[in-house]
Amino acid sequence: MTTDQQPNDDESFPSSPTHGPYPTPRSLQGSLGPPPVGLLPTRFGSGRSLAAASSSVASSFWLGPTGRIMRRRAGKGWHVRPVTLGVGLLVGFFFLMNWWMLFRIQDSGPGRVRVLKYRLLSANSSHEELGKLGRGRKPQKTIYARLLAKAAHALAEGQNKPEPKDLWMEPYILASSWRPCAEERHWRPSEGNNGYMMVSANGGINQQRVAVCNAVAVARLLNTTLVLPKFMYSSVWRDFGDIYQEEHFINYLKPDIRIVKELPEELQSLDLEAIGSVVTDADVVKEAKPSFYLKYILPILHLNRVVHFVGFGNRLASDPIPYHLQRLRCRCNFHALQFVPKVQEIGALLIRRMRQNATQFGTLDHHLVGPFAESKRKGKRYHAHKASTRYLALHLRFEIDMVAHSLCDFGGGEEERRELEAYREVHFPALMELKKTKKLPSPAALKSEGLCPLMPEETVLMLAALGFNRRTRIFLAGAHIYGGQSRMAALTTLFPNLVTKENLLSSSEIQPFMNFSSQLAALDFIGCTAADAFAMTDSGSQLSSLVSGFRVYYGGGKMPTIRPNKRRLADIFMKNNTIEWKVFETRVRKAIRQTKRVFSRPTGRSVYRYPRCDECMCNTDLSA
Repeated sequence: MTTDQQPNDDESFPSSPTHGPYPTPRSLQGSLGPPPVGLLPTRFGSGRSLAAASSSVASSFWLGPTGRIMRRRAGKGWHVRPVTLGVGLLVGFFFLMNWWMLFRIQDSGPGRVRVLKYRLLSANSSHEELGKLGRGRKPQKTIYARLLAKAAHALAEGQNKPEPKDLWMEPYILASSWRPCAEERHWRPSEGNNGYMMVSANGGINQQRVAVCNAVAVARLLNTTLVLPKFMYSSVWRDFGDIYQEEHFINYLKPDIRIVKELPEELQSLDLEAIGSVVTDADVVKEAKPSFYLKYILPILHLNRVVHFVGFGNRLASDPIPYHLQRLRCRCNFHALQFVPKVQEIGALLIRRMRQNATQFGTLDHHLVGPFAESKRKGKRYHAHKASTRYLALHLRFEIDMVAHSLCDFGGGEEERRELEAYREVHFPALMELKKTKKLPSPAALKSEGLCPLMPEETVLMLAALGFNRRTRIFLAGAHIYGGQSRMAALTTLFPNLVTKENLLSSSEIQPFMNFSSQLAALDFIGCTAADAFAMTDSGSQLSSLVSGFRVYYGGGKMPTIRPNKRRLADIFMKNNTIEWKVFETRVRKAIRQTKRVFSRPTGRSVYRYPRCDECMCNTDLSA
């Protein structure tokens, strides 16, 4: 089929400062010298206040009992038609609700920025310590007070109105013409007789998932036996079996590669570093082509019978890759990796509670939680008796590391600037050095280019403009939102049915996962992927990429994903002081609809995120 639309520019880069390269602004390109990925590997040679505005808005209009705005006329009192006592009580109720919503948005309480704490923390501070610092109550300052007030009125006014027709569905019929077919094989099993390949993957669960499937493809390429990968989490090594089903992984991929649980005894005593069999990320160029592995890694296997990749983050190119190797990557990601029953069971419970205990199955449930997708009560199976409640999943990327590395302005004034600068001094020294030697783009320029994370206030405005009802159930993935509850006030006030896995699960249900960040992340993955609609705020996030790819692969064109083009949204948000709500709605909906066009995977893009390609999926639309 022809490509309807190439991916948006702001979707081109992973933007997590801790787990991947950060996008270079256009105004910096060419001034920083050759990009880091071009360096040769060292071994193989070769970044007005809400209270005032809300008070002004609140004093000029209120919401009537039918959603009509009641305005104060100059020099006059409130103008209300004669009504019965019952209607009068309703008016009072809406007055109270409207006042409460605006009060919640502007009520942030005082907060002190503890800059010295950041300077005293070492670079090795735990994620929990950093999370606490990022969750403190900060002064709620926003330039969007006017639009937030209009959003509050629009949501209250539209509570009983139908939502837009395409809000919970893919707008383009071509999305349903693609079906999964990565499970089809057309080759003989690899004997794995060129030695053994070990992988110790770091990063988060999503980065490690990609590393595993890339390792599977490299093992097939080199005709090696893959040893079950190990994972690094918070300086602690975890087994593959802590998160994924080992036997299923080994058996499902048996027709492709040979996999063992550990090295043969005669190789276990070898000092791999001493014999030159340890290969780190510094030794392998990013997005390495198959020729790199054949030229540099295969000789090590021939010499030592074993090679150990440490890290292996983003170390295999998306293209050019042989057709069947590309299909193997898809087969690994979408079929071979299944969460352990412990995760599946609680994931199924989370989904049911988001759907308010409905017994109707979702499109992706079986692929995510296996047999736990089927409700069981008192030993009997119940099928689709109770209609499912739809829910929206939201991945809000607004952690302190993301915020600090972006170099953007988020409305917190001098206090916020000092706090983020102190954080950068400890955690991003290279970025601080760059600031001293180069003239970097201003926060306004970064914003206009779509390189700033969406703030929670901008996210709630986007959701309200798209037409989501105020009663919409929202599952929020992630944690440690910078600014804490104060920053989240607009979102939780305008959409009160927003919950996290911590809200949905009891303390006894979530306790077994508390020391396993990977399993907690797996619950977020399940909650987001199974949702009726999924909204991301940063298209470079690995979680958002994998979730959206999974929804495309198994969704049958019925699982919409909202991918905001931050450059286009920035242009709309710049007019926040003058734009009318109806115009704002229209422009946001048009911008989001354009990102939902159906296209096949562009060359060089990840098959995990864009599985619509011949290697992963089959297009049943013969006319395409």
